[in-house]
Amino acid sequence: MASKPLNNIWIRRQQCPCGDWKCYIRLEGDESTTKTEIESTTSSSPSPSSSSSSPYVGQIFRTDEEAFEHYTTFARKTGFSIRKARSTESHNLGVYRRDFVCYRSGFNQPRKKPNVPHPRERKSLRCGCDAKLYLTKQVLAIEGTTTTTKTQWYVSQFSNVHNHELLEDEQVRLLPAYRKIHQTDQERILLLSKAGFPVNRIVKLLELERGVQLPFIEKDVRNFVRACKKSVQESDALLNEKRESDLMELLESCKGFAERDMGFVYEFTSDESGKVESLAWAYGECVQGYSMFGDVVVFDTSYRSITYGLLLGVFFGMDNGGNAILLGCVLLQDETCRSFTWALQTFVRFMRGGHPQTIVTDIDTGLKDAIERELPNTNHVVFMCDVASKLASWFSQDLGSHYDEFRAGFEMLCRAGSIDEFEQQWDLLVTRFGLVPDRHAALLYSCRATWSPCCVRQHFLAQTMTPEFSLSIDSFLKRIVAEPTCMQALLEEVSVAASLAKQIPQRVPYPTMKTCMPMEDHARAVLTPYAFSVLQNEMVLSLQYAVAEMANGPYILHHFKKMEGECCVFWNPENEEIHCSCKEFEHSGILCRHSLRVLAVKNCFHIPEQYFLVRWRQESSLVSEENQNGMGIGDDCVQTFQSLTETLLTESMVSKDRLDYTNQELSALIDRVRNIEPANTCISHDC
Repeated sequence: MASKPLNNIWIRRQQCPCGDWKCYIRLEGDESTTKTEIESTTSSSPSPSSSSSSPYVGQIFRTDEEAFEHYTTFARKTGFSIRKARSTESHNLGVYRRDFVCYRSGFNQPRKKPNVPHPRERKSLRCGCDAKLYLTKQVLAIEGTTTTTKTQWYVSQFSNVHNHELLEDEQVRLLPAYRKIHQTDQERILLLSKAGFPVNRIVKLLELERGVQLPFIEKDVRNFVRACKKSVQESDALLNEKRESDLMELLESCKGFAERDMGFVYEFTSDESGKVESLAWAYGECVQGYSMFGDVVVFDTSYRSITYGLLLGVFFGMDNGGNAILLGCVLLQDETCRSFTWALQTFVRFMRGGHPQTIVTDIDTGLKDAIERELPNTNHVVFMCDVASKLASWFSQDLGSHYDEFRAGFEMLCRAGSIDEFEQQWDLLVTRFGLVPDRHAALLYSCRATWSPCCVRQHFLAQTMTPEFSLSIDSFLKRIVAEPTCMQALLEEVSVAASLAKQIPQRVPYPTMKTCMPMEDHARAVLTPYAFSVLQNEMVLSLQYAVAEMANGPYILHHFKKMEGECCVFWNPENEEIHCSCKEFEHSGILCRHSLRVLAVKNCFHIPEQYFLVRWRQESSLVSEENQNGMGIGDDCVQTFQSLTETLLTESMVSKDRLDYTNQELSALIDRVRNIEPANTCISHDC
């Protein structure tokens, strides 16, 4: 089988963090996609675009390819395969006839026997079968016009009479027409072949990884490897040459960026011969963003380049609006501790020596060692979703039908309230499912301090562990890797994606008041809309908790439906300090519902100032007041405008006549405002 050339694209990295490079990681989303592809190939059910019903004379198709797909689906279900025979064309119509026939149609012409002692005799499958489907093109004038036409194809002849036995489903899948090696399988086969795996081992390994019947056989893999062997050797040499030239051009692009942007910085490493190995860069705005929101840094290393063999690492932060901001990028030649160490050292230099309070990464032993070495005072946290996405790839094959039970036990483990409870449940879990000697279970346990919720709860993470923030990072990365790209354009694409990410978030209006608590009004005047919405949600939920004051000072809170365990809150009115056992403030910088409930019970009308972190305040922003408020309009003017609109809405809802009148007048007012030319001078902050 011919090899499909590998596209110049970025793909999800699939090297397992267990350290065994032969271990193949399939994330849960990728696993389902692969299974769907294989099952759709091996299944006899028709695709949505075609039907498995028998073709008939006069049947209409939009294109000849649609007809071929329909006939292929019918043949697959019936027990044979088809091939394209002759086509007839004319000068005016082009191809106007297509013939599709059974794979055993016609007879092989006798071949001249080679001049060898024992020539190989091959029996032909062709037996003159007359099953066929002939298509004819038809040109029609579109109704109501005289010059515009459309084309369609109709079945002019059809026969389903075979002079041979039709195959059962288990046999028909072995016909060459239905044996296809998908692109993902091609890449995996080439990787294993380079590692020295024999073909039979490759097939067995693919069967274990996929968990379903492969749509190809060992012979196809052997032919594919043989056909690719020479081209792979040639392409490796070409790719190495292309990688060297493109990285040099990327380095020249960095020099051009540095001339245009005084804040742009970059560094690179090279080998003994002067070839570029790794490259890191940061834009001028990255340093500014880090100075304000560098307390929590997310280092994403989920993509690598097939063509260049480089790992793409992107540093992100979170601003006070809950949005992902770019802090820097790096291209690494491999995924070793040495490469990650250089990346972290370079990033710290770019950020003028500042170390983050917390760094969030995927699970990776090399990266873990590099962080311990270069950022010894920084808390290291692993995305829990990254750990969860790898569980199926690690344990589903070994546990089989017991995997669902293991997954449920793992989820219960993540709800452990203390480290001691976690340790006890972990021992019970791995013993119950026989995972004590498993290397992946050992990896999880060795890294437990970075991903276990009971351990990371005490680290400050802002709101970076929320699904919304993960989606914003994912959308940023997909803007970079969505299309095949050359290396030279990477700088521009990252810069454009960063600019687009800043433009997308609009000025978020403050949520309407929900509790009428004085603390809510106080927080609204201090926090950004995003931080206020998070705190407001905690205020609303705080009303569901009962408070019991203990004799020695602390307060015990429990949900009225007993939905969660009790929490202990300590309140010191002298210095206005409050602490909760849930550690939500230490984790996100937003007071928890339990603390807010105690403050309300103690008749506190304002939240103590120390619980409004600078990073969540309105004055902490990367967007200037002019861009944020529109031509320099102050917050007082905006709040006055919002108050007027709320009053207008309240008064308009009294009756339908008032609402209709308001809608009519507002429409006219909007038209008049649009016709006012913007002033060249900024409006004063003093309204």
